[in-house]
Amino acid sequence: MILGTRFGEALVYANDLHATQERKGSGVPYVAHLLGVASLALEHGADEDEAIAALLHDSVEDQGGMATLVEVERRFGDRVAAIVLGCSDSTEEPKPPWRARKERYLEHLLTASPSILLVSACDKLYNARTIVTDHRRVGPSIWSRFRAGREGTRWYYAELARVFTERSSPVAYELSRTVAELLALD
Repeated sequence: MILGTRFGEALVYANDLHATQERKGSGVPYVAHLLGVASLALEHGADEDEAIAALLHDSVEDQGGMATLVEVERRFGDRVAAIVLGCSDSTEEPKPPWRARKERYLEHLLTASPSILLVSACDKLYNARTIVTDHRRVGPSIWSRFRAGREGTRWYYAELARVFTERSSPVAYELSRTVAELLALD
């Protein structure tokens, strides 16, 4: 598949939206995460809309809520907007409490479309890999980056792996393998 100009436009838009963000505690520009998720999605069979949604998957949740969703829909269409919304665990500010938000998101994944499952699983795989890699660099202090700490983060990723496996996501095996590594971290 050849990506068209819409993908390039989405990359510029995603970079503009997240230009001032960095990955938690690392100093890495946030766009690296967006590129990584889009890359994983493409490697697992994403079409152009799914790849664009992968670039924009955090835009609604982190950069403006429903107003941003309206702009995503205007620029990239209904399907991209639906995938982005389906990958968001909250559209409100302030966000609801962490545990309730994550439980609701896990429940949502049980009936989410294959496109949402693909993009979401790629996001979670990228995040789990980053946790494992950063743990090698900084050790157990990694857990202080997360609102839910070590135990909450471990619970969430174990549940994500379970749900994606149950739903037969094409990314489930790799996510489960990586989550097993994450669960073994001190």
